[in-house]
Amino acid sequence: MTDDDIRPFRVHVPQEQLDDLATRLAATRWPSELPGVGWTRGVPVDYLRDLAEYWRTGYDWRRHEAALNDLPQFVTTVENQLIHFLHIRSSEPDATPLLLLHGWPGNVTDFLRVIDPLVNPTAHGGTASDACHVVVPSLPGFGFSTPLAGPGVDATRMAELLDTVMHRLGHHRYAVHGYDTGSWVALALGRVRPESVRAVHVSAMLSFPTGADGEFDALDERDLARWDRMQHHNDAYLQCNAKRPQTVAYGLTDSPVGQLAWIVEKFKELTHPEVALPEQCVDRDHLLTDVSLYWFTGTAASAAQVYYEEMSAVDWAQAPDDAAPARSTVPTGVLLSAHDVTVRAWAERDHPIVRWTELDTGGHFLAMEEPDALVQDVRQFLADVP
Repeated sequence: MTDDDIRPFRVHVPQEQLDDLATRLAATRWPSELPGVGWTRGVPVDYLRDLAEYWRTGYDWRRHEAALNDLPQFVTTVENQLIHFLHIRSSEPDATPLLLLHGWPGNVTDFLRVIDPLVNPTAHGGTASDACHVVVPSLPGFGFSTPLAGPGVDATRMAELLDTVMHRLGHHRYAVHGYDTGSWVALALGRVRPESVRAVHVSAMLSFPTGADGEFDALDERDLARWDRMQHHNDAYLQCNAKRPQTVAYGLTDSPVGQLAWIVEKFKELTHPEVALPEQCVDRDHLLTDVSLYWFTGTAASAAQVYYEEMSAVDWAQAPDDAAPARSTVPTGVLLSAHDVTVRAWAERDHPIVRWTELDTGGHFLAMEEPDALVQDVRQFLADVP
């Protein structure tokens, strides 16, 4: 490939890798467990044994691989970084180009339930004017967008690379939606490429107090509760990813059960309601497809690097007072699930928010948990933005 080529791509995991996975799962060395602690100290052994056995004997990777290959996939290289993406064009000539950005621990399959409603809205309760041309990339370092070209690929760098991809596809003016890491990249796109980005829509965002006098005074009970949840959130995974992504990756890359536990814990904590088991919120096969993609691509380390770049690679003590990114001018919409912790007053302080929607259902993975609500909010937001 030359640097600006776009070529078709298909997923095919060699059979020997499937056989190796089954062998490793069967030979798992299981740890002991304290009695009666449930999920309070991590994933329970009995639960994970059952899920791992289903992964080994019941889950059909080939079926899900085929479903992914039913969608048009491509790869291109931007400044030495390989980028994989889905590109699904609507039949509507005036469709809005829409970039969908996943988070961690996710990948392009996060959006499978919303693609057709966005591309073919008239078949899903919408109108022709709601139609979108959808582009779903694997973020650099995730899935098939590997290997990372080198250090320094933070959210802003990802935004620059993906803007180039959109222009190569002929989408010179487009909208973007993201969650989790994808929301960081989506918001960065609005800051660094306002001439390209028509609108930014995110499922939650990070917002923090600045230390200014009185900034808690106007917060209502809901926002105060969100701030309290943010402070007490278990961020063990975040600390590991942000400080020692390479060290953590050895166990995750060598042990499929290790990779399974690392991801399934996040689905337990971040789906809604939290008391439910992960498969009560997200289809079990969908969860295992996500884990399988991390396993087969060996991306435990590279997918964690963005946390290091955003948190550990930045010397905050040496940053000048004016080092904060400029406030975006791109219209921004926020859709909050029942799980999210974004404080509205602080979010509006930092971003030009023109639409704010709060749900009483759903968790962190809205495209999987509440796809209809996400599609409806994106449609309404784009209809209101010039």
